[in-house]
Amino acid sequence: MKKILLVLFIIHCPLFISVAQNIQLHYDFGRNIYPDQEPDRQKVTVTLEQFKADPWGSWYYFVDLDLTNKFFRSAYTEISREFKLGKESPFAAHIEYDGGLGRDDIRSFQHAALLGGAYNGHNEDFSKTWSVQLLYKRFFKSYDYTWAYNSFQLTGVWGLTFANKKCTFSGFIDFWRAENSKPDRYGHGMLVILTEPQFWYNFTPHFSVGSEVEISNNFIYNTYDDQTFFVNPTLALKWNF
Repeated sequence: MKKILLVLFIIHCPLFISVAQNIQLHYDFGRNIYPDQEPDRQKVTVTLEQFKADPWGSWYYFVDLDLTNKFFRSAYTEISREFKLGKESPFAAHIEYDGGLGRDDIRSFQHAALLGGAYNGHNEDFSKTWSVQLLYKRFFKSYDYTWAYNSFQLTGVWGLTFANKKCTFSGFIDFWRAENSKPDRYGHGMLVILTEPQFWYNFTPHFSVGSEVEISNNFIYNTYDDQTFFVNPTLALKWNF
């Protein structure tokens, strides 16, 4: 599970909102919807994320912790740094690391480094924010049955706050080239699509209740049949520090 909130893209905002942090608790219904294709999908994920701006740009990271009723299962993180290309310019240089660890290779994550550019924008009161990133992506051999290769990633991110700040609609969409890991398709390139729109009702500036819907194609590792398209919704709580 991957999440990027729009706070990442307040890099041109005044410094009084230069730091933001939240923790989220998600209950995932994917295993109930696809009991054959995703029998081992996590049901509970805790996400911690933080954004911090400075005079040169911004830092952002999140960590997803997948839990079961018996043990901690896996951790996935993305850490990125953006450097503003000019004081008032909407363009920025983007550097990122993606990767994680699991209890076994099946639940581990192949590590990757990304480098490229971003175009960030917002309206006057920051109730609407957006970003587009075009990145070179280098996958590394991380464990058995993986290998290093070059790729690309196109990312779009959006955020909308409305109804007197009571509602927030945000999310991202990623497109990247992966290499198929199924035995009869080793080395064949495929386009992966992953989007995770989120809707939150903000009871207070700190506490929100909402949902995230993971929609993907060629992202879920499914050995049961040939299905590649999945929709996995969650019920979620969020606390903004």
